[in-house]
Parts: sequence; structure tokens; C-alpha cells
Amino acid sequence: MRHVLLAAILWLLCARTRAGTLETVAQWPLLEFALPNGFEYQPENIVMTGIEISWNRIFVSTPRLRAGVPATLSFFPRKTPLGSSPRLQAYPSWDWHGAGRGEINCSRLISVYRTRLDSCDRLWVVDAGVMTSIDDFMPVCPPKVVVFDLKTDQVVRHVTFPREVLRPDSLLTNVVIDEVSAKTCDDVFLYMTDTLGPGILIFDGARDRSWRVVHASMFPNPDQATFKIGSDTFEFLDGVVGLAFSPRLGTVYYQPLATDRLFSVPTSALQAGPLPFGQQLPVTLVGRKSSQGLALAVDPRDDKILFSPFTETAIASWQPQTNQQRILAYSPEKLQFTADIIWARYDNGNFWIMTSRFHKFFLRQVDARQINIRIMRIKVDNQELISTPYNQQIDPYYSSNFYNNTLGF
Repeated sequence: MRHVLLAAILWLLCARTRAGTLETVAQWPLLEFALPNGFEYQPENIVMTGIEISWNRIFVSTPRLRAGVPATLSFFPRKTPLGSSPRLQAYPSWDWHGAGRGEINCSRLISVYRTRLDSCDRLWVVDAGVMTSIDDFMPVCPPKVVVFDLKTDQVVRHVTFPREVLRPDSLLTNVVIDEVSAKTCDDVFLYMTDTLGPGILIFDGARDRSWRVVHASMFPNPDQATFKIGSDTFEFLDGVVGLAFSPRLGTVYYQPLATDRLFSVPTSALQAGPLPFGQQLPVTLVGRKSSQGLALAVDPRDDKILFSPFTETAIASWQPQTNQQRILAYSPEKLQFTADIIWARYDNGNFWIMTSRFHKFFLRQVDARQINIRIMRIKVDNQELISTPYNQQIDPYYSSNFYNNTLGF
């Protein structure tokens, strides 16, 4: 009976999302760059992990997971025709990406997984400092944060971290900006995920101080390190990487890659400084998903959480305060591996989604004849939403469950 119900739900999803809830902004079989002389690249080794949206540009992050990545941070114009495959321009210039031809300069960009834009129109870029992180993990420079003013494309701040907040295998992969109490552009808190040395790094911009917090929930679950997307199965033992922030609730949400659980922690606890010995971080288990996932986002207008379970190839939302649950989009073709979801303040609050067939890149099975990387958006005025009954309790072990189930912790 469950298999019949699952098939019915998937059919309904297809019927409701065929009309084009997902608008494709750009798509590529393999990424192309507007390369200067002296740069070579291996497109089958390059995959996006993050996006950010400004008024006139779309920024994309392509970390150096393997050899042959010419630029780790690039952009293309917002005016690009929908559904096209624009060539990427290095940001802020190719001079910042010498690592793409073997020139290691730790004051420049080495490997960027994600960036975020603040309300002062400045781009905060977290540089992991690690080359070929999938194949042999070569730390070549200390991790850092570089802040660019998008009005001038010049550096306005450069952040380094003390040795005690890092680990030998630290890999900084995600970041959110907390401007709730900010009085100036620099007076912000950054929360950053360390995926391989699992933990969350906090940077206090006003005091130019950083520290680390750790909790068992930030580590991967070995029993959930096997992922299934379509007909593909692969293993990835990654810790905390999904990250989102609710300014109104003062809450940071996070999830390791190898888990089906979603956790939260108050920003007040993160901002309080390093934990005294023996003190536990006040972490709450928010809920369970139907499968593992990476991307997280919060809609600041009503604090609903957006997430994307891999196996279900869907974008779902959940309001933890009311348990209202909805599917925003479903596509086995377009949503195979959702790596980033953002609420775009410079696009009327539409949600932008970056997906790839990362598993194909990881398994070295990418097919250049197919579309493998997409940037899409869900327009808030054109969402056809599927809702579950209000406050229905959903079995988290039931394969047709696309949503979280509120659990005690």
C-alpha cells in the first residue's frame, strides 16, 4: 500500500510542477570560462557549490575539489537570457586566481565554497585554503574571509583566524551573516561551518575576534553516509555543512550532510564566546527529514525553513512553529543534488536554487551531453504549493514523507 501511495504522490507532484514552478535562469552541461592566456582547465572536474545574487550580477562558487579549476569565484550578468549557458568571468579579476595555474598566493583566493552579501552591498567570501579537497586534501593556505565592496570591487576587509579555532582538516564550506544588532557595516557576526573538522566558527566583526563551538550533532552519522539519487548510490562522510539563519527568531539552523536530522542553536549562545570547559551548547533537534540533504534557507518574512532531501529530488518548506508543510517544487531531472538555496533580497524575495549532478562529478561519470548544472528560481507570486493537513504527524521513516517531523531532543 505504501508503494502505491508513494507513486500517487509522485504523480501528483509531477502534475502540479510541470507548469514551470522552477524557472531556469542558467544551465550548463559543463561550465565554461572566459579565460585569459595561461589558464587551462578540466571542465569535468568543476562543479558549483554556491550562488549569490546582486542587482546586476550572479556570483558562483566553484571550489578546487579536483585539479583543473581556473577560477574559484566567478560571475555572469543578471541580464543573461533565461536558460542560456553564459561563460563565467573571474571575480574580482583573474589576478586573484593564480592558483588555477599553480601560483599559490595566500593573499588571493584559493578555494571558495560559498559567499554571502550583506545589507551594505558587500560580498563576504570564505576561502577554505584547500586544494583538491576530494582527491588528496592539500591545505596550501590558512582559511580566511575576504570582503569586497560591490560598488568598487575592491577589498574592504580581510579576516584571518587564530590557530586555536582551526583543526588540521578544517574545511570552511558555508556562511551566514547576522546583522541584527549591527550599527555599522563591519559590526556583524559570521557563522561558518567547518565540515571536516566538524564545528561552527563564529566571527565577531565589531571586536575582530573569532572562536569555535562543537557539538555531537555537527558530526556525520556513519550509518547515513550512503546517499541515493535516482539510480546512483554513493558515500560521503561529511559533517555540518547546511546552514541557515532566522533573524527574527535569533536562531541558526544547521545539518551535517550525512544525517537525516535538522538542528538549531540560539544566536545568543553562539555570540557568548567560547564555551567554558564542561558546558554544553544548547542545541535542539528541530526535526527529521525523509533523506539526507545539503541546502537550507529561511524565509525572513515568516521564518519557514526551506530544504531539499536528495532522494526525493524536491524543494520543501516547513514552518516549525505551526508544523505547516509544503512542497514547492519537485523534479527528478532538475533537482538531483541541490547545493544552495537562497532568499534573494535583490529579487523581490524570490528563492534561488543551485543544483548539480554532483554525484556524477564525484563518481567521474558526468555526461557532457546532458545538462548537469542549473541555477533556477521559484517566484513567490507563482508558487503552486502542495500542503499536508495542518499539524498532521508524519512518520519520519515512511519513504513518501517529504517533510520534517517535530521530535523531542
